[in-house]
Amino acid sequence: MSTQTQALNGRQTLDRAYAGLEQVLPARVARWLRWLRSPGAIWLRIPAGLLCILAAVFWFMPVIGIEWLPVGLLLLAEDVPPLRKPVGRFILLLLAQARRLQSWWQARRR
Repeated sequence: MSTQTQALNGRQTLDRAYAGLEQVLPARVARWLRWLRSPGAIWLRIPAGLLCILAAVFWFMPVIGIEWLPVGLLLLAEDVPPLRKPVGRFILLLLAQARRLQSWWQARRR
């Protein structure tokens, strides 16, 4: 597979992950996420991604947790092509797990 085909495949995977996130997130957060993906937001996206990953290092603290790691990776994957496909797959996996957990919880409450 050529490098260009891999890059396109990674972009498609990441786009599917973003689309899935936008379906689950509140409208305000989804708009903010779309704005962060715009080319003009690179000045905020890269530092924010790095700060989120750094925050995940302090997962043992009560306010900051490991949940910042996927957020940081997602922000960086927009600008780092080798991260796109694995991060996109990881986010899609997390979304699928969240859907399963939600349906399990709803079935349990009935």
